Amino acid sequence: MSEKALFKIALEKAMAKCSGREFCSEDIRNKLYSWGVENNDAGKIIGILIKENFINEPRYATAFVRDKFKYNKWGKVKIAAQLRGKKLPPDIISSALDSIDNDLYSKLLRELIEAHRKSVKAKNQYDLKAKLLRYGLSKGFESSLLFDLLNDIE
Repeated sequence: MSEKALFKIALEKAMAKCSGREFCSEDIRNKLYSWGVENNDAGKIIGILIKENFINEPRYATAFVRDKFKYNKWGKVKIAAQLRGKKLPPDIISSALDSIDNDLYSKLLRELIEAHRKSVKAKNQYDLKAKLLRYGLSKGFESSLLFDLLNDIE
């Protein structure tokens, strides 16, 4: 298959993928490499997709944050780490994270900790707090929020 034909097919496939759901440029770049598209062509295809608004990284980041918070119940630390792994700029990440309502965030953290507390078996209060802290950290919540919440729970 010629380079021009491969470029055209890859561009059409990428457009079809991006019209179905949100992708960031790093996701599409990896897809293009897996399809055998070379580095220059991948850059050109991504440039076209961004120009045609198939890829919009602020829109992607906001959707990613919303979905991971709402459905996976992740904290900001874990979400930010995932977005950094997708090579999104820090300003886009921080503005997307700002879209999370602080009251909802605190409420979700409290609900997660209280629900997990029911299933945790601990020898004493210290052991219980340690297990709940580890759980909250694994979900990606900030340690300062966890400490405040765990100090309230006695």
